[in-house]
Amino acid sequence: QVQLVESGGGLVPSGGSLRLSCVASGFSAANYEMNWYRQAPGKDREWVATISDIRIRTNYADSVKGRFTISRDSGRNAVYLQMNSLKPEDTAVYYCKAKLWRDFWGQGTQVTVSS
Repeated sequence: QVQLVESGGGLVPSGGSLRLSCVASGFSAANYEMNWYRQAPGKDREWVATISDIRIRTNYADSVKGRFTISRDSGRNAVYLQMNSLKPEDTAVYYCKAKLWRDFWGQGTQVTVSS
């Protein structure tokens, strides 16, 4: 059974850092494209970052480029999002998505950045 569990969210001041984790089960995350998305109150869910499968290429939304880093740990079957220099506009629920034969989503973790 495919499952994604996010953690690591919280309340941080502007300029702070957080590392989000997404632990996968039921499949090997190293073999698939993994993504982070976020959804702020009253807004549509937006793509944040992608890490590809075997070639381990990464790609970022312009709004987070240079501040966020996506990575994976094959041994822990996990994907991470290191978020630095956080801004109030980064406040959102952050979701992990796995691109298998269809998309699978985690339940999300709340990130709140105070000004």
